[in-house]
Amino acid sequence: MLQRLAAYLRRPAAAPLVASVRCVSSGSVDITAPLNFWAGKRRTSREKRDTESVYEPATGRVLCHLEPCGAVEVNQAVEAAKSAFGHWSKMSGMERARIMIEAAHIIESRREEIAEMEVVNNGKSITEARLDVDSARLCIEYYAGLASTLAGQHVQLPGGSFAYTRREPLGVCVGIGAWNYPFQIAAWKSAPALACGNSMVFKPSPVTPVTAVLLAELYTKAGAPEGLFNVVQGGQETGSLLCHHPDVAKVSFTGSVPTGKKIMEMASKGVKPVTLELGGKSPLLIFQDCDVENAVRGALMANFLSQGQVCSNATRVFVQRDILPEFVEEVVRRTQAIEIGDPLLESTRMGALVSRPHLEKVLSFVDQAKKEGATVLCGGEPFIPSDPKLRGGYYMTPCVLGNCTDEMTCVKEEIFGPVMSVLSFESEEEVLQRANDSTLGLAAGVFTSDVRRAHRVVEHLKAGSCFINNYNITPVEVPFGGFKMSGIGRENGQVTIEYYSQLKTVFVEMGDVDSLF
Repeated sequence: MLQRLAAYLRRPAAAPLVASVRCVSSGSVDITAPLNFWAGKRRTSREKRDTESVYEPATGRVLCHLEPCGAVEVNQAVEAAKSAFGHWSKMSGMERARIMIEAAHIIESRREEIAEMEVVNNGKSITEARLDVDSARLCIEYYAGLASTLAGQHVQLPGGSFAYTRREPLGVCVGIGAWNYPFQIAAWKSAPALACGNSMVFKPSPVTPVTAVLLAELYTKAGAPEGLFNVVQGGQETGSLLCHHPDVAKVSFTGSVPTGKKIMEMASKGVKPVTLELGGKSPLLIFQDCDVENAVRGALMANFLSQGQVCSNATRVFVQRDILPEFVEEVVRRTQAIEIGDPLLESTRMGALVSRPHLEKVLSFVDQAKKEGATVLCGGEPFIPSDPKLRGGYYMTPCVLGNCTDEMTCVKEEIFGPVMSVLSFESEEEVLQRANDSTLGLAAGVFTSDVRRAHRVVEHLKAGSCFINNYNITPVEVPFGGFKMSGIGRENGQVTIEYYSQLKTVFVEMGDVDSLF
């Protein structure tokens, strides 16, 4: 299947697909399927609208044309979600869990084709895409297991009276996804929402619109009520319509800090709760007593997954001065050995960045770093694969910057690309102060063999997700989210149930009313 799909996608130039996408279904390629989905079916707009081109990052060629949803389509999707909520919210947790488990089984059986479509639309390597699909499946399985455990509390009151609490769903929830993990984010947002009895309208990034609609079809095939999980395509206007819709009860967003602020402001008009998973400029602290080989592996994982397009990446790598030369030599050697190229090939470890404008933005950060005095130890240049079919793709060589200081743009601003900034430090107290000197606080890491230091340092790091002697590990059982301007709320873990439900308190009087009047 992989070879057949790759051959199709790399076919001779032809007219781009309009309002459709090359997606795999039951071993064949469907080239006519619309990207919007609500009330159990793929949908097209009745009104004529300007379309937006969607590109294949590996080749730079147009993959499809996106038809954004307007007010009519958004309202139809929300109405479908409202209708499904009425039925889904009355089902028992066990009944909801059975459908979610079936959806997870279908994802497992179609793992390869979903991963291939993620590669085609996002540009990441097939190896990483498979792991993303696995994470999506595990998340759905995890929340299916929690669905039947949702419960309240009984409180005994004087005179035989009592009170109890009920954990109830919110209603129609909106999920707005990012382009770096399209399928995984759709699952991370929908799984806890559905487990709690909610329905969802999901808007993927217009850059990567393809795989969220596959998830919608899988939920429907698993037996979910029509309208339980809906997908509307579009950009800022579509997102604004969703946030302002009076029948939407909650908004969960993954993306940039500026957009997160706007969503929070829009949701506040209706006093709607929000979950925001925003940007990061995370620090990685490498002490001289660490296992250097392990620290190098951790630094690579902290910077170059998904072509560096990961919000939690630790792009500020602080290395204690005594081991700086050894660390830099090894990290540069390993970075130069990363195989770049066709993301559908098994041997590739770094695919294409998501778009031409984003590639140019990342390269401009490298140029700015050089102007400010940083040294390019390796990489940081456009990369042109030898395969002529890939020469229009958005590739660059992974970059390591040395001689960095805290004031440099590359150290202060989120680059969101394969650029590692290496800084030196002397003492624990000094590096903690520098590591925390940021308005962001999504993640942080420490490498040391001193267990007391590890826990002491983590206690003082101002970040929501911290790692000791590892990095960028995100098991679905563990909450993920940030401090400060990196967001509000959490994804994954048991605590996320609280963000997709509301608590009702019921007082039961067993005697007469003791009235003051």
